[in-house]
Parts: sequence; structure tokens; C-alpha cells
Amino acid sequence: MYNEIIEGIFIKRVNRFIAEVLIDNKIEKVHVKNTGRCRELFIEGKKCYLEKSNNSNRKTKYSLISIYKNDLLINIDSQIPNKVVYDSIVDKKILSELNPTNVVREKQYKNSRFDIKFHSESLKKDFYLEVKGVTLENKGVAMFPDAPTERGSKHILELIDARKNGYGAIIVFLIQFSNAKLFKPNSPMDPNFSNNLENASKSNVRILAYDSIVTRDNIRINKEIKVQI
Repeated sequence: MYNEIIEGIFIKRVNRFIAEVLIDNKIEKVHVKNTGRCRELFIEGKKCYLEKSNNSNRKTKYSLISIYKNDLLINIDSQIPNKVVYDSIVDKKILSELNPTNVVREKQYKNSRFDIKFHSESLKKDFYLEVKGVTLENKGVAMFPDAPTERGSKHILELIDARKNGYGAIIVFLIQFSNAKLFKPNSPMDPNFSNNLENASKSNVRILAYDSIVTRDNIRINKEIKVQI
């Protein structure tokens, strides 16, 4: 999935897009593939992995893709969850009971663009699906979001609307680390998101969470995790 992986030591985050990492005894400015806060992850001295870019026009030679929290390797690439979930649906690793066909990415529904749309041959209806990547961990519990997210709430409300209009609707939280015991919304951080997620569940929007197997150069879906709303 990733090419030419380099090991480094995290120094500091400069801004939303740039961090400083020690690579081969030299401090390099690197691209951060996650604009979220990730404060509990981006700690000086932590071992991390980066992907080297072959694009000579880029300002940074490396992209930060994963970092250790104690012994737990957490993938922080915010672009990868959509691909992982899409591939898992196409390969029948998840949602196989729905017999998905015509699986496509980035489909418009009213004022939102959902990550995935597919047709369920089993239920004879179209489904809209939104993916959220999860990097926040506390004592084996995965939580989302790590910062207030108006966009996340907007997607939930649109999924509720889609469900009321006869479509299937699913939210998948892809936990970007292994061995999670439980997923739950981070209510203290964003009570509005948590309330909307609860309303979605009551409106028969399916809410699923899966953890991942993360290595230095790959991330793949692992198993379904209990959701507590």
C-alpha cells in the first residue's frame, strides 16, 4: 500500500500540514497526512514511519503516515480509510450479507458527497456509506472525533435524510490501530456529534466500527468492534 518507508523520530508539529522529524540524524520538514489535532500522538521522541515521495516538485520529501503510542502503532493517514473500506466491500470482507454491487466512491446526495455508494442485491436498494477514520485511543477504547467536527455532523444528518427517503445508510468508523475493545463517540469533545450519532442509530442508520492491522507499510481491515452510543 505504501512505498519506500523510512523510520524517523518525531520532533514537533509546525502547523496543520507540516512537522519536523529526525531522519538519519537530520531534522526534516515532512508533510502530515492528517489535519486533525492528534495531540496525544504527536509527542517528541516517538518513533514514526514516513513514505518517501518521488515527486521532485514537492516542498517536502516525506509524508508522515504512522506513529507509535507506547507499543501501539497508529496509522494517521486521513486519506487511507476510504480506500481500505472500499476495497474491503469490493473484496466481500465486510457487508457481504448485503451482496453489494456497483460499488463506487464519492457520490453526491443532496448537499453532501458520501464516500461510497453501492446497490444491495439482497435488499434491492441503494446504500450510501460514510467513512470516518479513528486515531484517538484511550485504554483500548477508540473514540471519534478528536476535535469538534461540523462536517461530521452534517454527514450524519444527510445519512438520516437518505434513510428516511428509502435508501440504506451506513457509517463505518475505521479504527486505524489494532486491538480496540470498544468504539464510542467522544462526547466531551463534541456533544453535538454524539447526539447526532445517537439520533442516526434511532433512525436505523447502521453504525459499524472495525479495527485494523497496521504495519510500517500497510493497513488492512481486521474485525468488527462493539459500538457503544
